[in-house]
Amino acid sequence: MPRPRRRLASTCIGTVAAGLLATGAALAAPGKDQSGGSDIAMGAYLDYGPSGVARIPYLSRWLGGRQIRVGHTYLPGDRWAGIEGNVGFLQDWADWRRAEDERMFVLNVPMQEHNEGRVPDHQVAQLIRAGAGGLYDRHFKRLAERLVELDVPDTVIVLGWEMNGSTYTHRCGPDPENWKAYWRRVVTTMRSVPGQEFTFDFAPNRGTDAIGWTRCYPGDDVVDVIGMDTYDQGPGRSFDDQVTQPYGLQEHVDFAKAHGKRISYPEWGLFRRGDNPEYVRRMLKWIEQHKPLYHTITDYCPHGVWQCKQNPQSAKVFRDALTPEKPGPVIPTPVVPTPVVPTPVVPTPHVPTPQVPSPQVPTPPVPKPSPVTPSPQAPAPTTPSPLVPSPQSPAPVSPSPGVPLPATPVPVTPSPQLPTPQVPVQTSEPTPQLPTPEAPDPTPAPVPTPVTPSPAAPSPVPSPAVPKPEPTPPQPPQPAKPAVNTMQWCVPLNFGEWLSRLVGRQSVCVQLDWGRASGFWPF
Repeated sequence: MPRPRRRLASTCIGTVAAGLLATGAALAAPGKDQSGGSDIAMGAYLDYGPSGVARIPYLSRWLGGRQIRVGHTYLPGDRWAGIEGNVGFLQDWADWRRAEDERMFVLNVPMQEHNEGRVPDHQVAQLIRAGAGGLYDRHFKRLAERLVELDVPDTVIVLGWEMNGSTYTHRCGPDPENWKAYWRRVVTTMRSVPGQEFTFDFAPNRGTDAIGWTRCYPGDDVVDVIGMDTYDQGPGRSFDDQVTQPYGLQEHVDFAKAHGKRISYPEWGLFRRGDNPEYVRRMLKWIEQHKPLYHTITDYCPHGVWQCKQNPQSAKVFRDALTPEKPGPVIPTPVVPTPVVPTPVVPTPHVPTPQVPSPQVPTPPVPKPSPVTPSPQAPAPTTPSPLVPSPQSPAPVSPSPGVPLPATPVPVTPSPQLPTPQVPVQTSEPTPQLPTPEAPDPTPAPVPTPVTPSPAAPSPVPSPAVPKPEPTPPQPPQPAKPAVNTMQWCVPLNFGEWLSRLVGRQSVCVQLDWGRASGFWPF
């Protein structure tokens, strides 16, 4: 894996720092806001010393104001003095960390001096066994005290990073078991310092490299986070190959989950394949999916995206993905007054509406039916009662005009019809004879059928015409009644109603003289 640049030439620090600040300012022009990135703590390795601290605000501006929460640097591993933290730049990082509570200080700590001195395996094995025996405990105790003294006791310690590789003197391959014992001794020593709150990050290379990194795992009790350094290089041509390869990205996630640990990506970036925006895109999506505790891209060439100008397409992908989404400025829409164009008023010609007379349909008056008031002179209808024949002749009754009454069906009681006594006509020789009354006809008179009036619609009913009463004509003198038991038999003549009124009632009488001794006289 690539080696961070760690130069401790104090004589040129001021000059280099001034030049880097100027370069960072020139590269930090704010860009256009794009889609927002993840809220996972992120950072970048910008430089190990004060210049790395100074570049953080400019990287934030380049990412559209995104907060850089992780400050990442390395202790020099050439001498034990550097590993003990006896370097001036730790003060700068401690000041940056204390400025805000949300910030995280990540410090890579070598486990051996001459860490990049290409020490052969047999010497590495001897150094590992010495460390496991406690020979180097004092160096790590001094480092812990230094960090607590700087008021950064919660520093994330990436101890003996990339131990499964073949580069560093603190590699695990020459003696894995003693290496694990050495790791445990270092962690125990640093945790023994009062006030410490350190987080120990076990971070191998992706892939097998010199040894499978799980063989170097020292134990859950001395590891807080399981990290991984991963760059765009073999083994694996594509990002999918890097996920599925042995000891690859997926095995890293699965291993940490099985041990109940958070994951991290202390180093990641481009390497050996040039500008590769697809790799950057896929890696950022992988980080977003698996939510590591933090991630920091190695931002110098050939790995970086901001300070390395040879990867412009990857830089654009990185920037677009991590720039927070901000609402654009509200630009008021200019109100353009609409010109008021008067609408010409065209007079509408008045067309008189022809008046169509409504036909007058006369409503026929419907006369109200007047109640028929019977005249006081109209005799009330009575039920005839049977008359007992009497020898006396009733006095003739002059008919008086009557007023017709409404036909009211009255049940008629049948009664025997009695003959009307006939008045004999007076002759020259009136012999009073009493005619023998005829026997009553036993046949009863026909009973009138009651007429039930049918209901009909009301119609104009004319008032009943009341006949004007006429004077009763004088009656002619009535002839003397014939004697009873006479021999004279009289038959009345009927000339009709009108003629009878004119000439009077006449009778034809026949004299029968049978003699009383003849034996035929019925009386």
